[in-house]
Amino acid sequence: MKSKRAQMKQLLLLVTGLAMATSLGANPGLEALETATASFESAAIERIFDGTVEAVHQATVSAQTAGRIAEVGYDVDDFVDAGSVLVRFTDVEQSTALRQAEAQLVEARARLTEAEEDYRRAQNLRERGLGSQRDLDGALASRQSAGARVTSAESAVEAARQQLAYTVVKAPYPGIVTERHVEVGESVSPGQPLMSGLSLERLRVATDLPQSVASEVRKNPFAALNTGEGRVEAADITLFPIADPVTNTFRVRLDLPEGQFGLYPGMFVKVAFRIGEADRLLVPTSSVLHRSEVTAVYVVSPEGVRLRQVRTGQSFGEKTEVLAGLAAGETVALDPVRAGIFAKSSQESASD
Repeated sequence: MKSKRAQMKQLLLLVTGLAMATSLGANPGLEALETATASFESAAIERIFDGTVEAVHQATVSAQTAGRIAEVGYDVDDFVDAGSVLVRFTDVEQSTALRQAEAQLVEARARLTEAEEDYRRAQNLRERGLGSQRDLDGALASRQSAGARVTSAESAVEAARQQLAYTVVKAPYPGIVTERHVEVGESVSPGQPLMSGLSLERLRVATDLPQSVASEVRKNPFAALNTGEGRVEAADITLFPIADPVTNTFRVRLDLPEGQFGLYPGMFVKVAFRIGEADRLLVPTSSVLHRSEVTAVYVVSPEGVRLRQVRTGQSFGEKTEVLAGLAAGETVALDPVRAGIFAKSSQESASD
């Protein structure tokens, strides 16, 4: 059995259809207009909060060795490819240390070769009964000691090579330089910041939610951003498990899909969170006309086509909510431009 509300809606649509049919007979040009009926539909209830755009990848590269700045490859607002040289140090000390370590490694290997020959001779003499066990044990200890020195020298060479590599600082990922901390000729020490940057390839939005909204977001994790280029749905939502003890709000991070969307780190944006559903009066978005400060639709009725100012709310896909100025069951023109031409010609005909 149909509800009383559904029966009333069908009756309203029937009466509107009959009136429109009569109007079409009296105004032959009206049948060329594509129309739609304003009706109540179930749509999401959303709460809007302010959020801040952040870069997922942002970092400050620091010196890992001491030296003097010989070259700075980029400046603020420059785009940097992954692996590009950001800063180059003078490497006299590091190169010298590497050569010394390599020379010590060569010496250690020569000592190991000599110790192995001594051990083989002592072992041969012992097997023939011409040498003592003490001599063999001493040769074995010397061989093991020489082997340990080779291992130590190899580690020293690797450390020296790494220190030399630290004199060339490269970009860990592609991005834009946001801050430059050093100048050419400046002496730096390990840990000193050199350059800051971030990547615009992956962005996210951070905002804080009150406890009541956070509970609904946990049940239904959906959020979207209202940007200058349209509505962008969050690709992933991370809701922190604990509330801030001072504000009693929950921090939430929204990962954005790939794309720029006209957003940059540090910008404020409006974030809509879905907390339920309700019936809303919706019309096709194409029927809404925006002229300066005026928002209106062309209403098609038995009396003709008339422009009527309305107050709109949120957009839901290809439909827009009407808060005031229009009633359920009224018919609107899908093409405001064509409807405006028809309305103007009708007024001119009436004045004649």
